[in-house]
Formats: sequence, C-alpha cells, structure tokens
Amino acid sequence: MFKKGVLKELFDGLFGKTWPMWVGGILLAVLNILLFVIKYPWGGSGGYINIGQNLFQTLGAKSLGTGTPISLHTVALLNIFIVLGAFISSLFSKEFSIKVAPIGELVKGLIGGALMGIGATVGIGCTIGGFFSGVPALSGGALFLSLGFMLGTFVALRYLLWEMEALPKISMGKSCTLIPGTGKKTGWQRWLGWILIAVVLYIFSNYTAKGTALSKILGWHIFIALILGIILQRSRYCITRAFREPFMTGEATAPVAIIISVLVVLIGFTVLKFFGVGNAGETAVRAIEMKSVYANFWLRALIGGFIFGLGMTVAGGCAVGTLWRAGEGHVKLWMSALGFTIMAPISKTFIVPWITKIIPESLRSKLFLPDVLGYTGAVVLILVILLLWYMFVKWNEKTGKFSAL
Repeated sequence: MFKKGVLKELFDGLFGKTWPMWVGGILLAVLNILLFVIKYPWGGSGGYINIGQNLFQTLGAKSLGTGTPISLHTVALLNIFIVLGAFISSLFSKEFSIKVAPIGELVKGLIGGALMGIGATVGIGCTIGGFFSGVPALSGGALFLSLGFMLGTFVALRYLLWEMEALPKISMGKSCTLIPGTGKKTGWQRWLGWILIAVVLYIFSNYTAKGTALSKILGWHIFIALILGIILQRSRYCITRAFREPFMTGEATAPVAIIISVLVVLIGFTVLKFFGVGNAGETAVRAIEMKSVYANFWLRALIGGFIFGLGMTVAGGCAVGTLWRAGEGHVKLWMSALGFTIMAPISKTFIVPWITKIIPESLRSKLFLPDVLGYTGAVVLILVILLLWYMFVKWNEKTGKFSAL
C-alpha cells in the first residue's frame, strides 16, 4: 500500500547524499546523445560567447555584439538553466550557501575564466563541446584539444603548488559563508527550489507551445539543462578533476568516471553519425557526421587547449564545472564565469583572427577521423586512447609516480 514516506524516501535518496560520479557521467552521456538528436551535441563555450556578446551590445560595444539574443541561443539557454538546475539541486540538498573566498582566490577565478575564454575561442571548444562531445564525435582536433588540456593542467598545477610555498598570502585572507543551508530556519530553501522548478516548467511549456521547430528545440534545451544542472551538482561531475587529480593526489575516481561517460557518448554518437540520424534540417547526412568536428586540427586545438587547461586549473572549474559550482554559491566561480563571459567575445573578435593568420591552414583544418581511418579504425583509436588513459591513472594511483601530493 502507498505510504507518504515513500516519496520522502525517494527525495532523500536523490538529495540526501552525493551520487557516484560515474552514475552522473552515464546520465549526462545519455542526455548528450539526446541533445545530438534534437539539434547539436552539448557544448558550453558558445553560450558564454553569446551571453558576453549580448552584454557588450547592451553596453554599446556593437563591434563585440551579436544579432542572436540569449532567448534564441540554445547553448546560452543551456548554460543559464544548468546554473539554475544546480541552484535548485543545492537548495534541495541543503548544500547551497554563498561562499566568499579570499580576494586572491577571487582574482584567480577571474583570471582563470578569462584564460578559458581565450582558450575556448582559439581552440574552438571547451571541456564539454571540445572533449566530452568532440572526442566521441570522432574529431581529430578534439584529441589535440584534450592533449592541450592535460598539458595546461600540468603546468598550472605546478604553478599553484609553487605559489602555495613561495606566495602563500595570495590565497590567504578573509573568507565567509552566507546563508548556509545547514543553519536554522532553512526550510525556505526547499520551498524556493520547488517554486523555481515550477517556473522552469512554465518557461519550457511556453517555448514548446509556440509550435515552431525552433521554439520546440529551445524549450527542450531548457528542460534538459535543468536536469543536467541537477545531475552535475549531485554527482560532483568535474572534468577538471579528471585531468588534475592524476598529477595532484593520484586519485583515479574522477578520470575513470569521465572515461565511462565518454565511452557511452562514443557509442551513441557513432550510431547516430553512421546512420545519419540527427536534426540537420534539409542538409545532407554529411552535416550530421561533421557535428562537433571543427577546423582546429591540430596546432590550433593544441594551443587553445593548453591555454584553457591553464585557466580551468587556476579557476578551479572548467566551462561546465564553473556553471554548477556557481549555482551552489561559490563566488570564486562567479568570477570565473564573469571572466569567461567578458573575454570570450573579445578573444573571438581580436585574438582569433590574429591566430588564424599566423597558423597555416594545414595546421587548423577539419579532420573527421573516419575519413582517414574508417568508422572501425576511428572508434578503435578512441577506445585504445581511453584504455591507455585508464591504465595510466590506475597505475599512477597505485604508484604515485606522477602525483605531487
């Protein structure tokens, strides 16, 4: 017989404890496959760029502006509602609070975000669009972007370890926590969470009720972003950790979770591309195959990935990690998001044209791996890379050969 306690037990099971990261990774992978079918695989940097462009346009800097408002940009809406989803999840789990880090950390958040804005525009991709979607999309450039992330993370981590010893005052100072979810009289937080759920569902309904193809696509991006934000916050899913932990603590939990999720996306994307399934309008099957494959092979991706890796390590979160941590109330990540949002349009307008002039076209071309290796060869190559990564992080976890701590 149905009891009231059943729903409370379900709610407490979802929000009472942290989920394993690999569980979150599988769920995120499935949603990424759905986004591919709806329009385009999951990305993050394009949303930062669009929000920044709209901000500059509002301030009168039309040369940095755009003709696409945030309300009509799928990735911008994804970013905004991921933050909202993470905020709602942190309210439900009583983990929300405004966490103000020392001034030095806030500055590092801003600088890290700015570096990510440069890296994402130069390399054409972030850890989500360029790695989590790019590698399973069988993009050759994504492999070098990922290598750049790893190299940038390694260098930035070495700097942070040096900073802790030589300049410890940078990260020291006053910090505080406001509106803690564990304090007294915090019942309003869960009520606010339910109210926000209702608001998001209302916005979703308004978009989809318009009946046009674009409005339906936008509406479903809003709904999926809400779920993405909740999953990210509950599972603490963090690609930055996957690149950083082997060189810091040696822990393999995050890398293994990321490997599992990338493997799931790889299976889904390969099927969709091989059979030509995906919303590409009236365009040819080739357009579906080239989703998440950009003109960044190989040097452009490597340079951009390196800069992005520096930024995400200094900031403490990548493009999507910044979003869900900002939703939890981490002010340092608010600064990271601000730096990313401001710098990305500036980099796209002024830095990227300069970079593309000095890098030969042969070092910044589009490369769809099946064009060279066939689908079987391309998939086997990705599987081998994932296996080697898994073997390295597990070996390093046991031996600590590459761990700093």
